[in-house]
Amino acid sequence: MEGFNHSRVSEFVLLGLTDSPELQTFFFVIFSVFYLITMFGNGLILLTVLSTPHLHSPMYFLLSNLSLIDMCLSSFATPKMIMDFFAERKTISFEGCISQIFFLHLFTGTEIVLLISMSFDRYIAICKPLHYSTIMSQRMCLGLVVTSWTVGFLHTTSQLAFTLYLPFCGPNVVDSFFCDLPLVIQLACIDIYVLGIFMISTSGVIALGSFLLLLTSYIIVLVTIKDHSSTGTSKAFSTCTAHFIVVLMFFGPCIFIYVWPFTNFLVDKVLSVFYTIFTPFLNPLIYTLRNQEVKTAVKKNLNNQNLNLGKTTPRCPVQ
Repeated sequence: MEGFNHSRVSEFVLLGLTDSPELQTFFFVIFSVFYLITMFGNGLILLTVLSTPHLHSPMYFLLSNLSLIDMCLSSFATPKMIMDFFAERKTISFEGCISQIFFLHLFTGTEIVLLISMSFDRYIAICKPLHYSTIMSQRMCLGLVVTSWTVGFLHTTSQLAFTLYLPFCGPNVVDSFFCDLPLVIQLACIDIYVLGIFMISTSGVIALGSFLLLLTSYIIVLVTIKDHSSTGTSKAFSTCTAHFIVVLMFFGPCIFIYVWPFTNFLVDKVLSVFYTIFTPFLNPLIYTLRNQEVKTAVKKNLNNQNLNLGKTTPRCPVQ
């Protein structure tokens, strides 16, 4: 932590998404609604999986962990962005900026490995169904989740190990609504272009490689499904399609931003909004709308809650 002592900058100024007061009011309403729905939707999936015995399977265990990560990913910067819409000067402390970078790469790194784990689960379920219960044991599922968080932690630590010791002595304006590595290291008082390109592009290459691995695995799974014709394979096709939509929405913006760093495109802001706000928002909608088991369990739990509320509601005595 001695790296903090080398910095003369105590805070960074965030330019946000827009300077227009009308658009800021519009974005405040839209993103507040999106954030609340994201937290409610992902929280509902998490509670539904935990409280429904027949959903205690590897696929739904991994899905509930994805919902947890999405809740975290949508919370590391969105609440501050929403509050900053009415702030005259949008600032964040140096420590707060570093924390945002830490949590961003922790949650995205964890989600990448978890999406690979979910792909592995579907591959085993469809291509090796007779060995599924043996391979995807409780120990294996816990191991996949622990590995996801461990890789995410190691990834973000490796990114910050470089950033913490950079001297920030002058420019402090970040052209975004949160601190991200490509934007922040450009403000360092030394020339880090070559080293920065290498380090940040490494994240892009990892994301691209992971996406190609996932694409290959889903192609294999879909080809296997195509060779069979039954209700079960139709359900498997629907599940895999939902998984791949999530993969595409998550990896697309990450690959674009990190494979080509230091490019001042307005689209970078849009993509940042997409994978930090829209993707966590859409995940529960995709899974619940395309998965009958989850929809049925959610409706059952909501109905049970309504019945319980009805039973506990005091009634006026009949005169």
